[in-house]
Amino acid sequence: MSRELSAQENPQEFLDKLFEKAVEAANPAHCLPAHLPTPPKGRTIVIGAGKAAASMARAVEDNWPGALTGLVVTRYHHGMDCKRIEVVEAAHPVPDQKGIDAASRILAMVENLSADDLVLCLISGGGSALLSIPAPGITLTEKQDINRQLLKSGAPIDAMNTVRKHLSAIKGGRLAKAAYPARIVTLAISDVPGDDPAIIASGPTVFDQSTPQDAYNILQEYKIELPESIEKHLTGETPAQIPNQAHPENTYQLIATPQSSLEAAAQYCLDHNIRPLILGDAIEGEARDVAKNIAGFIHDFLANDLSGNWPVAILSGGETTVTVKGNGRGGRNAEYLLALGLALDHTPDIYSIACDTDGIDGSENNAGARFGPDTLARAKSLQIDSLAMLDNNDGYGFFEKLDALIATGPTRTNVNDFRATFISRSLARKHVRSL
Repeated sequence: MSRELSAQENPQEFLDKLFEKAVEAANPAHCLPAHLPTPPKGRTIVIGAGKAAASMARAVEDNWPGALTGLVVTRYHHGMDCKRIEVVEAAHPVPDQKGIDAASRILAMVENLSADDLVLCLISGGGSALLSIPAPGITLTEKQDINRQLLKSGAPIDAMNTVRKHLSAIKGGRLAKAAYPARIVTLAISDVPGDDPAIIASGPTVFDQSTPQDAYNILQEYKIELPESIEKHLTGETPAQIPNQAHPENTYQLIATPQSSLEAAAQYCLDHNIRPLILGDAIEGEARDVAKNIAGFIHDFLANDLSGNWPVAILSGGETTVTVKGNGRGGRNAEYLLALGLALDHTPDIYSIACDTDGIDGSENNAGARFGPDTLARAKSLQIDSLAMLDNNDGYGFFEKLDALIATGPTRTNVNDFRATFISRSLARKHVRSL
């Protein structure tokens, strides 16, 4: 059996393998060691936050030539055993007291260092919620409420993180200020469209140009109800500004990105005689709108591509959003995939997958789901109203009923969403014959 025939006969298995390759490319054990700095004259303090924090800490321990100590905070059930770096688990995407306590300890750990000391900061997606200390005058309950409202509002990640950093005592460069005069080397795994260091985990070691007014405008745009304390904090006569003091030799290095994972999946396609098409690594918007756009691309592609270079895998990344109006169990990848299937409208011989590379689609226990050419027919035979479930933001429920969820457990990395659609040779031939 040829490699190409294997993909033709087992397209869903092939898509699962593409997802596996995308996640593997962002595994800290593979991508972090080459970026480690030279040990300093003084101490090395390792700190970090995010869904990949524990696996990044383990990679540092396994490859660091000298002494080190430290603390990282990661999401519940995302921890790993480390010998010299303490790993604390806390809540995500809404912060809790354990996260605040860990962040407070991290902040204290980098204070009173010397210019000979090195702070190695490990940052990954999820760090905004996990590295959380409310700004003075703001309570944890108030921050939790703002987070919940933002998560349901459909606001993109850059907008949410702009708000978060202006309600924080540690994000938006404040951690770098606390560590001065020690040098900070930040190693980051990007989970945001555009890979902006000021947005990844709300940039605890990065200063940006946003203002409290920018954060306030975002909250107004998405109709977020504000307590008096937060409104005063952002709009008072002397609103809190982000500081800009840091060591001039601080560095920031991206060690894994959405694009690098898409390229790893594309290479696997090429190795198996499948033509890859990468639509982009920073696709944003409402999940169902993105699905309609990609379905439109697929229909146009089928109608106009006569190259004969088939089969094809269409790949994309980024972070969609969902404005929650129903009460379903959701997940942005499940919502995208259900909307894509409905937009493709029973087009034969097309298989799709959509997953979050951290292994958790939203707040559920799945990474994402699978959609095949028979999915809508199977749903109808089970008296499942596909459109009604989409309207109820219940993509999880839809794919659960069809046993089409993908459950990987925590991957301990995060380069955002991974989407792939496989178009078989048989469908290509049908379209070419019809022209």
